[in-house]
Amino acid sequence: MAQFTQIAELLAQQAIELPSWAFGNSGTRFKVFGTPGTPRTPQEKIADAAQVNKYTALSPTVALHIPWDKVDDYAALGAFATDHGVALGTINSNTFQDDDYKFGSLTHVDPAVRQKAIDHHFECIDIMHATGSRDLKIWLADGTNYPGQGDIRGRQDRLADSLAKIYARIGESQRLVLEYKFFEPAFYHTDVPDWGTSYAQVSALGERALVCLDTGHHAPGTNIEFIVAQLLRLGKLGSFDFNSRFYADDDLIVGAADPFQLFRILYEVIRGGGFGPDSGVAFMLDQCHNVEDKIPGQIRSVLNVQEMTARALLVDGAALKAAQDAGDVLGANGILMDAFYTDVRGDLAAWRESRGLAGDPMAAYAASGYQAGIAADRVGGVQAGWGA
Repeated sequence: MAQFTQIAELLAQQAIELPSWAFGNSGTRFKVFGTPGTPRTPQEKIADAAQVNKYTALSPTVALHIPWDKVDDYAALGAFATDHGVALGTINSNTFQDDDYKFGSLTHVDPAVRQKAIDHHFECIDIMHATGSRDLKIWLADGTNYPGQGDIRGRQDRLADSLAKIYARIGESQRLVLEYKFFEPAFYHTDVPDWGTSYAQVSALGERALVCLDTGHHAPGTNIEFIVAQLLRLGKLGSFDFNSRFYADDDLIVGAADPFQLFRILYEVIRGGGFGPDSGVAFMLDQCHNVEDKIPGQIRSVLNVQEMTARALLVDGAALKAAQDAGDVLGANGILMDAFYTDVRGDLAAWRESRGLAGDPMAAYAASGYQAGIAADRVGGVQAGWGA
């Protein structure tokens, strides 16, 4: 098994984008909970995200959600981010909170509604030009709740046509990334329910159209690392939305439900060439912090990804291949498990300190007083949350 000193340089290449909406209020479908210090503006979300990068050096970019993060001057917003030590990243569209999209957006039977959804994505692309963003990420709530409600095949045809129009508008250095989700809010069928559907749609568009894999968007028991390996093999894995779930799409802290699954996923990412700045695979969180403070929740999340990445990098690839080729079932499994069970927390703490960071970012943030400061200062206004 590799030693930590052998992987430290690789770990330094890791970057995990933060979602602006993770710093707003969220909750269950029954209640959205407010908390003191919650951001009221995109600028305050970015300031909070910058705290995560300050203590971890893992999250240099912040993803925006339109229209939640809409502003009049994106150059000024970018300058604000730069002043706080971060940059603006992925632009996420929203076609799931408008009454016109009740029966679909890019798949709607009404051409006028489809064009409205397409025009929204054109607006997002204009914002990408202003922010210098590379990726336009699309997640659709489109689908049906009852058999016979809609023409399943027709909806796929309309989706393909809508996506083609959007793809034709992106710049040469930009990408379209299509996310999938197998249920909710359309319980009979969703129009992009799985990696295969997303792959089929983006493959028809071109090289700069890719699949986004949200780790919470799968049926129970799904072997997610297999999907990772397959999409990397096909050259179509564009990005991750990291989160965790116990029952459904819970959007909890990544690694909370199944750290071993996160390790297995990251091993396949590394083995398949999906790790590092030159890979083209973007790491991002997509989480809601319903009962915990949001900034510590994001710090804990990126540290979980970093820890499991370190363990995955420790896997002795040559020894594992030799055991696999020899049909040594338990030997191969043991090599993988030895890396997973290696406690790298002490090594990571010492490595952070060698780079001028706190060995324990969670404790350092708690001691900084920032949380109490924003709770005292952010009084009045409308707190950000779902739909804001």
